[in-house]
Amino acid sequence: MSERILVVDDEPSIVELVAYNLRSAGYEVMTAADGVEALAMIDEDPPDLVLLDVMLPELDGFSVCQRIRKSHNMPIIMLTARGGEEDKVWGLEIGADDYITKPFSPKELLARVRAALRRHEGDVTQQESKVIHMGELTIDEDTRRVYLGETLVELTPKEFDLLSYMAKNTGRVLSRDLLLRILWGYEYTGGTRTVDVHVRRLRQKLNDTGDEPRFIETVHGVGYRFLEQNNA
Repeated sequence: MSERILVVDDEPSIVELVAYNLRSAGYEVMTAADGVEALAMIDEDPPDLVLLDVMLPELDGFSVCQRIRKSHNMPIIMLTARGGEEDKVWGLEIGADDYITKPFSPKELLARVRAALRRHEGDVTQQESKVIHMGELTIDEDTRRVYLGETLVELTPKEFDLLSYMAKNTGRVLSRDLLLRILWGYEYTGGTRTVDVHVRRLRQKLNDTGDEPRFIETVHGVGYRFLEQNNA
């Protein structure tokens, strides 16, 4: 059965281009021209993924994203003509999985869609199992132990929580502020440098300190991303 994608954009030319390429790739496509219509469609029959423009009539894309996240966990990819860092960070913090800056190529669009759907499928599988396998890395949530190959990696409780959360969100850019709020709590006042320190220690313990990251990638100006691993 084809995966269903909702395209939310008020520019007919963009909708036509996106829908054509998605259908050519085998996806089922629905469309909405504003945020209110999109939310009604999602509540009635949730799609597998949402492509969501930021600048929409009635209700902007950021507001739509926030409302979707209150009751749904399908991947959301933001479409934006604004390449500013603040917009991208805000979109990621309120629950978007990725963003594409207009104009974009059909190849980039399809690659982002496939990656988001693949990550989501992996998240669902991992939620059913307490053991996360990421290439040579094994994270056992029941025993709170981490293995690199056959070697036990000694982590502090907070380092374990950070690694586990990042691995569950493989491929998604996680801002420092988001990690701080989720793992340290809203009341924590230590600042985002705390996240950087813990990531640095994690990298050292995972032998991930070379020029080419194996597990944790720095996304400059935003935060970090756990890289997809080959589990073959």
